[in-house]
Amino acid sequence: MPIYKIFRAPEWEAMQAQGHTAGAPIDLTDGYVHLSTAAQVEDTAARHFAGEQGLVLLAVDDAVMAPDIRWEPSRGGQLFPHLYRDLRMADVLWSAPLPWEGERHRFPPL
Repeated sequence: MPIYKIFRAPEWEAMQAQGHTAGAPIDLTDGYVHLSTAAQVEDTAARHFAGEQGLVLLAVDDAVMAPDIRWEPSRGGQLFPHLYRDLRMADVLWSAPLPWEGERHRFPPL
């Protein structure tokens, strides 16, 4: 089952150049890479990236990352996947732009 990460374009570009990343600034602060399920990712975008242009949605392979993922309570007590290692290019299944259109981001089919 894919899980998802939202990056700003420069963060995604840096990951591509380096082959891995410890994540966005909030990830570095918290000590893990914040991820979301398909059911959570649109709310994540609305809460943390509202109005932002230049976002990229990554689908990542939870099976490959399973040993390093912890499902921990967060927003509203929901369990969110948190990755306790660098996110690697080998983890990425696909990426897609996440354009801001009107009052929300337009997601590809998940």
